Parts: sequence; structure tokens; C-alpha cells
Amino acid sequence: MLTEILFSCFHLEARALFSFLMLGKELVYFSFPLWKYPAFFIMVSASVFFFPVFFAEHSVLLDGVATTASVELGNLHLVAYLSEKKATGRPFFRNGFPSLVAFPEGCRTADCLSRYDGELSVDAVTEWFTTNIVGLPRIFYYSKETLGQNFLAKVSPHKVKVIIFSRTGERAVPVVRQAAKKYWSHASFAFVLWREEESSVWFNAFEVESAPAIVFLKDPGAKPVVHHGAVNNTWFSTIMEQNKMLELPQLRSETSIELGCDARDHSRAGYDTSTWYCAILAGRHGPELNKMRETIRRVQELLSSDIESSEDQTTAPALGAIRSKRLTFTWLEGETQKRYCFFYLNSENSYDTCGPRRDLADVPQLFIVRYKRNASEEDTKPKRKKGSIWDSLQEQELDPASQLVAKYNGSDETSEIIKWVSQIIKDGDSRDLPHYRTKTPELVPDDAQPIWSKGVQSLPSTSRIKQHIRGFITKIYDLIQDPRIGPILLLAALISFGTIWLQRSQPPQQPNQQDSNQPSQPNAKFQEKRKARRRERVRTASNERPSPSITDEEPKNAYQMPFSDSDSE
Repeated sequence: MLTEILFSCFHLEARALFSFLMLGKELVYFSFPLWKYPAFFIMVSASVFFFPVFFAEHSVLLDGVATTASVELGNLHLVAYLSEKKATGRPFFRNGFPSLVAFPEGCRTADCLSRYDGELSVDAVTEWFTTNIVGLPRIFYYSKETLGQNFLAKVSPHKVKVIIFSRTGERAVPVVRQAAKKYWSHASFAFVLWREEESSVWFNAFEVESAPAIVFLKDPGAKPVVHHGAVNNTWFSTIMEQNKMLELPQLRSETSIELGCDARDHSRAGYDTSTWYCAILAGRHGPELNKMRETIRRVQELLSSDIESSEDQTTAPALGAIRSKRLTFTWLEGETQKRYCFFYLNSENSYDTCGPRRDLADVPQLFIVRYKRNASEEDTKPKRKKGSIWDSLQEQELDPASQLVAKYNGSDETSEIIKWVSQIIKDGDSRDLPHYRTKTPELVPDDAQPIWSKGVQSLPSTSRIKQHIRGFITKIYDLIQDPRIGPILLLAALISFGTIWLQRSQPPQQPNQQDSNQPSQPNAKFQEKRKARRRERVRTASNERPSPSITDEEPKNAYQMPFSDSDSE
């Protein structure tokens, strides 16, 4: 019989649906078909209003991270399913009520749920759930002395720096920690404790007037994006989505397709667009590259705004291309992506831009790549069978879109760069240029796996090891407390002593003659052989002549010499 039970929960959604599969009186299946989030948090209490403020705060904090619910003792089947079991099978709650349990991601039975046995405070329970159950990263606090050298200087240049100012110094709420995990490839997070005596420092650095506040630091020279006041979960997710990217994004393996700078894919304008452009600024990290990035960012802002008149024929092609998403501005790290950089800037002075640093002076270079797909060639291309591995490899050598590269050799003035970009786009759209296809080198992934990735999460942490040890000790304690353990041990002891007494009280068995002769026959034969070998050795030794040096025996040719004195007569 399939039974569905509906009960109240403190959540934005008024009710939560649970399904039970009953086999007789035994609960054998428990599922959550309407899960909104991978983790589930349940409080079992004697009444829904037993601890309302505590659970209401948790529901607000965990909103957007986990589904929360509260269960009354009246739901006997569910309470018995969520309870711990003694050795006799009797359900019980070790720490009384309220009891907090959590179902991690992928857990659908009570065998893998986690129980909280610590202090019943909002901060402690939230930290346990977000760290041990959901696996969200921690966000650290920095002072005005350590923010620059320990955070700003160590963050990757392609990431947005998110600084959150707090008056209380409390832990990061779960939705912020979830954003740090979700946007780890785009942004890095830090907390700063607000002090009134340091307000002038933060205003001069980031234009922060008071706390709470959120600051987004993007491109070099760009004005910080500051949001004052407390934020809710929905609004925070919205502003994170709006500010997750740099204004001038970096060309990386994770962003090449999104930016439309990949000859193996299509334009940002859509699959029907046959010609599109990617303006790439290449160079090594340093003041020269930062200055040129600021210039290209201003060029992008001018073309994206309505200040420039579309009637100007010198800038109209660039304006139309960027508004139709056929033109993208980006920058490339020439040292990390040296193969990709040398592929497009293959000249005498390309070593000043690409590869390892060889001189103190770096020269960033701007170039445009025109991508063009020949739709008729792709449609009329005959489909032939791949007869060998060589044919399949040859088929994968060339990118589907052709590429032509144009390098900029002018000044750093924004107006000159805009005119040059417009002229390149005009020629690329109107002139019949050669259709040159090649194989573009792969971009090197420049981000390592985060510490909260699945591979690292599979390793046992200190908290998990402590939890397993604590659970093992608890099981031993529960086993000792079982009233059946005494009689079982007494019965085992009696059986052991009885077995020993029976073995000692029995007289030694007398083996019969037939049984005794059979094993003695091989032994007698062995003794006879030993005696025969001993007699043979004695006989051999007696037949051998002794050595002449032995004086105890008389030689054959010896005789007795008579004495000449009177005594011998």
C-alpha cells in the first residue's frame, strides 16, 4: 500500500510532500519527489510550535540552499523512520527533542542520514549543515593590513573580487557560501569587519560609506561596484549574476565558446551568423597590459553606448557588429597561453608578448580574428566512410570556420582603435577574402580544482573521521547497555567452560592392536634400515688397514730384540 503523508513545514513553500511505501506495518521506502534542493533538513519536535523561532531562523538562512521541514510526534511512521534504533529494534532519540537530522545529496534512506548532536544554536547548526552536509566553502575575514597582500594580490586576474563588509563579524550566510562555490571560476570572496575608525580608508579605496555593503572589483582602473544595505537571497543571486564577469573578459578554455572566439563553434549572434569577429589583446601580466586593458575597455564602452552616432561612416561597422553580437573584445594571457598566442602572433617581436618573460619591457599587442563559416561547403560536403584511423584523424584536423588575422600597429588612442576595428569589419564583410581553414591550438586550462570538488570531498576529512569514531564508540556503548548482552555472555561462558570440563574429564583412549600395528609398521622398517646401515659402516671400517703411524699394533716384519746385559739371562 502506498501512503502519502502531508505535514506542515517552516519554508517558503507552505507544505512538503513525502511518499511512504508500507509493507504490512513496516516502512520500507521513503522518498522526496518534490525536492527543490539536493540536501534536506528536518527537525523532529514534540510540537510544531515547540521551537518555532529557532527553526524559523534556520529556514530563512537555508532558503535557497536546502529544503527544510518540521515533523511532529503525531506522525508516528515518519518519526519512527527518522529515529535511532536500539539493538532490540526499538526507536529512540538519544538527545531528546528537538532532534535535527539531515539527508545529504544523493541520500534517500535513513541509513545514510546525518544527525546533529552539538549545541542547539543557530550559528552552530548552520555551520554544521553548510560545511559537513552541503560541503560549502568557508569565506575568511581580512583586516586592512592583510586584505591587499593575502587576498587582492593572490586572486587570479580573470576573477571578480567580491568584498563583503559586516558590522557584526558573523559567519557568511549559506547563500553567500553557495555563491562562492557556484561562481568559483569567476569570482573570489572575502569578508571585512567594519570599524568606524577605518571608514576613511575604505571610502578612499572602494567608496564604501557604511556597512553592510558589497563591493565588486573588476578590471584594472574600473570603478568599484558598491551596493549598500542588507540583501536578501534573491537579490544577492541577481547581483552576482550581473557582476560575475569582468567588463573585459579573459579568453580562457572555459570562456572561449561563450565569448564566440572559437573556430570550432559559432558566433554569439547565433548559428545562422556566418561571419563574426574577436578582438584579442595579448600580453603578459604587468602595468603595460593593465594600461592597455583599460584602453580596450573604454573602446568597448564607447561602442556599446549610445554616445557614438551611427551616422558616422567610420565607426558604423564596429557599432553594428558589437550591437549584433558579432564583435567581442577580450584579452589573452600570453605567458600561460603561449602556444595559442604564438599561433596568431608569429612574428619577430612576438616574444615581447607571448611566452616566458625575457625582458623587463612587455609589449601588449591587439589583433582581430575574423571567423567565417562556409555554409554551402558544409552542406555539399560528401559524407564518406572512414576507412581507417588516419581518415578519422584527418577529418578532425581542420576547424569548420576559416580564420584571418589582422594586427594593430597604431597608437593607443581610443578613436584610432575604433576606426581600425571598423575598417577591418567593413573589409571582412564586403571583400572576397580567401577561405583559409586550419587547426587552432587548444587553450590551456588555468584553474585547478577547488578544495570542495568531488574528488577532494571523497577524501575523509577530520570532522568525518571524528564523527565515525564517535559513532563507533556510541555503538559500543549502546551494545553494552543492551539488557540481552549479560545473558548472552553468561551463556557463552558456560558453554566454553563446559567444553573444557568435558575434554579434561574424559580418560585417554587406548588404541587397538590393529590400529597400533598399522602406524608402527613403517616405523619398524625405518629402524631396521638404520641398523643395517650402521652395521655396514662398522664392517667397512674394520676391513680397512690402519695407518702406520698408529703404534698400538705390531707390524708383520717386527721381531723381539734380546737384551745383552746379565739380567736378561
